[in-house]
Amino acid sequence: MSTIHNERHADSYYAASAHAAPTHAPLQDAIACDVCIVGAGITGLSAALHLADQGYAVVVLEAHQVGWGASGRSGGQAIVGFNKGVRYLQNLMGREDARKLWDMNVEARDLLKDTVARHNIPCDLKWGHLHMAIKPRHMRDLAEMKEELETEVAYPGLTLLDKHEARQRVGSEKYIGALYDPGSGHLHPLNYTLGLAAAAERAGVKIFEHTSASHITQGESPVVTTPEGQVTCKHLILCANAYLDRLEPSITSKIMPVGTFIIATEPLSDDLAHSVIRDDDAVVDINFVLNYWRLSADKRMLFGGRVSYSGLVPFDLKQTMGRAMRDVYPQLGDVRIDYAWGGNVAITVNRLPHFGRAGKNVYFAHGYSGHGILHAGLAGKLMAEAVQGTAERFDVFARIPHLSFPGGALMRKPALVLAMAYFKLRDLL
Repeated sequence: MSTIHNERHADSYYAASAHAAPTHAPLQDAIACDVCIVGAGITGLSAALHLADQGYAVVVLEAHQVGWGASGRSGGQAIVGFNKGVRYLQNLMGREDARKLWDMNVEARDLLKDTVARHNIPCDLKWGHLHMAIKPRHMRDLAEMKEELETEVAYPGLTLLDKHEARQRVGSEKYIGALYDPGSGHLHPLNYTLGLAAAAERAGVKIFEHTSASHITQGESPVVTTPEGQVTCKHLILCANAYLDRLEPSITSKIMPVGTFIIATEPLSDDLAHSVIRDDDAVVDINFVLNYWRLSADKRMLFGGRVSYSGLVPFDLKQTMGRAMRDVYPQLGDVRIDYAWGGNVAITVNRLPHFGRAGKNVYFAHGYSGHGILHAGLAGKLMAEAVQGTAERFDVFARIPHLSFPGGALMRKPALVLAMAYFKLRDLL
């Protein structure tokens, strides 16, 4: 077994199909700036771009390379909503804050559209998303989701599909229905992240790759120490998400890095691609331990799932994920699998994003729990607003209550593995 943390960025289909991008030298000096950002993923680069547009001097430190983490390896699904329903948010936060969260979540979708268009980012952005039901309980859940979103937040365009319609859309006999959302979609996540980096650099942001943040000294002017340099800043933003490790212990216990895995097949023929996802939607089933899939721009099947809570990657990832794909699509039995990769995403106990302050002038956002394509871009914008002195919207997210994972650093993974065994059994019922 190998660890996800050491998975090479270049092993993925996304890296193989990434647009040309410049490399960035590591930091080898002591420098100063207005805002230092740790992490060159979607969150950090979104914050950097918004701040640079307002005239701030911004430095971004990346331990590996732009988009190395979840931003460049994920399923690429831009899903409107949260891991929890609107009524759950209302019970947790009150109706007013729940509505504000929902409205900002829809804004995150519009922000993605605008950012891609305004900065001309070639990332294969497409709209259309399907939640798939495997059993009658799932159909009841999807009908309830539709009713809740239409009643509580007037979210438009949702369509409940019966078995015949669902199977026409996805070409699999495994499903008995679906919920279609035209407002969610999918993209090439690494090319999107590289596009954000290019836009940020044009705005004046300085990016240093292969520059890990090894220590933070808080104060009126926080100092970030790196192996060969340091950055003194007025504001610090932490955007390392699942790869935060122990850089800021006060918030590490609130998130859990979990692995998810994806395969990419060889390009499918036009007819076969059309038969498995008729309208080029992004697709996800609604099991607790779920599968997700979509087509790439060159008509490869990108199929993901098999969450790992141990941090380990199976020996033969192509074979393991290939079995899961062929369970959904037996007609892909002879299709070659060209790429297989994995990476960590961060989850929270309640599966809602974790925003907050780790000091007077130290901000963070992470734990998107499967909704990072949209929420990460919004998080960057909201942290930029907070740095500028307008933190009201950021503080709505910061008011979401979060518990630490039980068991501490040593026992939280075994405890979660036991809990997930229960949910895997429940998926079979």
